[in-house]
Amino acid sequence: MKFPPINRTPVSHPYPMTTMFGAIELSAKRVPDAPALLFEGKYTTFREFVERIEQTAKAFVKFGIKKDDVVTICMPNTPQGVICLYALNRIGAVANMVHPLSSQKNITFYLDYSESKMILTLAQFYDKVRAAADEAEKDVTVLVARIRDELPFPKNILFRAVKNKEIVNIPEGKNDLIFSEFVKNTDGITLPEVVFDKNKTAVILYSGGTSGTPKGIMLSDFNFNALGMQVAEISGCNLDYGCKFLSVMPIFHGFGLGIGIHTVLENGAMCILIPQFTKETYAKAVLKHKPNFIAGVPTLYEALLKVDIFNGADLSFLIGVFSGGDSLSPELKKRADKFLKEHNASVQIREGYGLTECVTASCVTPHDRAKEGSIGLPLRDMIYKIVEPGTFNELPRGERGEIIITGPTLMLGYMNADEENAKTLRVDENGTTWMFSGDMGLMDEEGFVYFKQRMKRLIVTSGYNVYPTHIENILDKHDAVDYSCVIGVRDPYKMQRVRAYIVLKSGFEATEETKQQILDYCKTYLDVFERPKEIIFKDELPKTLVGKVAYHSLEEEAEKELQEKETATV
Repeated sequence: MKFPPINRTPVSHPYPMTTMFGAIELSAKRVPDAPALLFEGKYTTFREFVERIEQTAKAFVKFGIKKDDVVTICMPNTPQGVICLYALNRIGAVANMVHPLSSQKNITFYLDYSESKMILTLAQFYDKVRAAADEAEKDVTVLVARIRDELPFPKNILFRAVKNKEIVNIPEGKNDLIFSEFVKNTDGITLPEVVFDKNKTAVILYSGGTSGTPKGIMLSDFNFNALGMQVAEISGCNLDYGCKFLSVMPIFHGFGLGIGIHTVLENGAMCILIPQFTKETYAKAVLKHKPNFIAGVPTLYEALLKVDIFNGADLSFLIGVFSGGDSLSPELKKRADKFLKEHNASVQIREGYGLTECVTASCVTPHDRAKEGSIGLPLRDMIYKIVEPGTFNELPRGERGEIIITGPTLMLGYMNADEENAKTLRVDENGTTWMFSGDMGLMDEEGFVYFKQRMKRLIVTSGYNVYPTHIENILDKHDAVDYSCVIGVRDPYKMQRVRAYIVLKSGFEATEETKQQILDYCKTYLDVFERPKEIIFKDELPKTLVGKVAYHSLEEEAEKELQEKETATV
């Protein structure tokens, strides 16, 4: 899981030169009795948190997991998922982070791609994950967590009575384990000494890279620890003991894991874990727990502005409100800022920009100054340049070009993808490695960065990156599909929704039944956020002069259609 050492930009910040677990252990030594986690009314102090991590680490050692072995974590935000992340890190193993709503086929892909030996998931996903493991190239043990095991009394009893989904029937001949049993009987197990290695993979997150096919992004302990210090510095206050962060962004997402979990815990603050939510339950959590920090994608803020429960509410407890994962429109920012002011919050929403290739945010709006349309200033030791696309030729301030980035959170590389690494990670004449983002932007005279557009085909829906080419490749394999084109259509809630245009093969009719067959097929091969929300059948699709489908024409057609509808309703 190693990648050749990278010559990085010299850093000016005293980042913790330790593992991710080591950073948490430092917090536990400093504030042992401070709460680290809050989950459904149950608190876990830093002392208890480290004890549970070490107990779980011993269970992994007992099972046979060792340094550089990969274990997949296919979980929402629950204590078991977070504890296993750090337990694996404690013994030098690698955490492979996967969306629990991934399709069965994709879970098999992630297991094979990472060569995982074990996968942790929730009981309600067991049958799907077990079926995915059965299709994997190597034997994979399924470790099953139950929500009820983390609930305080009497919630755990009531949950057991009403949630039959937590009943797990392990097939005969399988060595799958219930997490609460897995961590027992670890007396006498000795944990190995793990030496910090700046260039060792600690976590694998997923992205489409520049080509749109799934890539495992190898991230190090140093990447995460540096991020935690950078974000604490720009938080607008002393992010420390007593601060509460509503951790709603998922742990399989760079934003959720890097900021919502590790940054918070590294600095001794508390994560309020939210495993799943609707806009109503999220709003109730904000009012109940009074977090100092909330973060989410624009979709979330769009939804929260429409929740009646906030009428008359006092939000003066908010210190930081962050938006990332997609561009925040100036109009939405104005409405969100007005909403915060009307509810006694002294802060405005702060936009960030980042890529999983740098864990998450690497550029954030300062707490004391914003510029309309800007994504802010680079974090400490993160260096941005605007260059002629694909080159190192830096452009003058104010000119549009490709955004390239270097700094301490820069990934080790894509896993098993030499060609993609060569395109994305390039070394300049000074020996510094830069990431070519594939995004266009500009920088003003004061260093504020402005994101303008993406060079690659990409749909961002509810904060998730969706790659049209990947979906088209799946659709085109269906028996009824001759060829397809997938675009993102502007959506007031999701920002963009996935629409597929399909030309059928001769002999197939454009009926609702055919459409449903294709949608059912997508459930097998595509994750829930990738699946088309609309399918439109066409006799033919517009083509470019070289015979490729002219997706820009379809995007323009869809936007014109939307504008006509909006005009008609005014």
